[in-house]
Amino acid sequence: MATSLFLSPHRSLRGSGVAERIETPAHDAGRLQADVAAALRRARVRGNPHPVALGAIPFDTRQPSALVVPLVSEFVDRNDAMPGEAAELPPILHTQSIPGEERFKQGVRQAVANFGLSDIRKAVLSRLLDVELAGQADAGDIFRRLVARNPSGFQFRLPLADGSELVGVSPELLLRKQGARMESNPLAGSARRDADPARDREVSEALLRSSKDAYEHRLVTDEIRRVLAPVCRDLKIPERPSLLSTAAMWHLSTPIEGELQDPAMGALELACRLHPTPAVCGFPTRLARKLIDLVEPFDRGLFAGMVGWCDDEGNGEWAVTIRCGRVAGNRVQLFAGAGIVADSCPDAEWAETQAKLQTMLGALSARGTA
Repeated sequence: MATSLFLSPHRSLRGSGVAERIETPAHDAGRLQADVAAALRRARVRGNPHPVALGAIPFDTRQPSALVVPLVSEFVDRNDAMPGEAAELPPILHTQSIPGEERFKQGVRQAVANFGLSDIRKAVLSRLLDVELAGQADAGDIFRRLVARNPSGFQFRLPLADGSELVGVSPELLLRKQGARMESNPLAGSARRDADPARDREVSEALLRSSKDAYEHRLVTDEIRRVLAPVCRDLKIPERPSLLSTAAMWHLSTPIEGELQDPAMGALELACRLHPTPAVCGFPTRLARKLIDLVEPFDRGLFAGMVGWCDDEGNGEWAVTIRCGRVAGNRVQLFAGAGIVADSCPDAEWAETQAKLQTMLGALSARGTA
């Protein structure tokens, strides 16, 4: 049976087999929630005492969701669920960036010019890196390598209906809900880490001082406040961001906590209200989406969507689907994005996507092939 994994510092989940698939687009959030609730009720009738819906929702909420109710699901100790040794992967034969460097930079310039002619204040532009291997790409081995190099954050491996698999390790929590308590941890504003400790510290300090990155981050936290404040009786959002690090990147981070006015409001409903945040789309959302559709020459699919789980008690956890790849045959599609604001420099934004791609390229044993 196909196995799905969502590993988290909070609760880790393993699902085996597929009892039902749920493909209702999240654009119709009410119908999606109703379909998930009905599928979980049917799972209970079939004898599953604690059913969950597990999977991913695309960046474009008009596209089909990729959720499943597993035949068997269990919460597991994160350390026990960590996969073992990975086999060698076939070497990389070829990589192709879509768009290429010059077209990506032109897109950044186009977005910045658009800011002066519209109400858009931020747009997240991304690129796809198509990687061709010399032989079959084993998603399990890629996932094992990824987890070994990135033991923190949220790791996921999801078999998809078309036979491909989504694997990744995201540092960004969209929404966690347990009872009446909810948490979110948006990231926006990034810098590549340096191997030299002294220079790495300078990089992190420069990121904290950066007015451009602070502005980009504030657009995200302000929008999350706008969405969550009406449904929370208590919402704590720090005035200034702190730093969060991964193996490859520094990020500006704001941990958010709240207590819901209605504890019955489910994790999926809350996550759908937040998605997509300005961290992966832009601000204002509708106008930024239009600009992304105009500039990006590919379909993001599940990249920049959300990945995680929910149960029939309304609890759940959803991470932002970044630092990820879609594995099919001997090809792996990788993705990376950068938040564009008025002060953005095309060269710097391209370099940021290069740095972010290193998380997945490292799992493919690639060196400097982006």
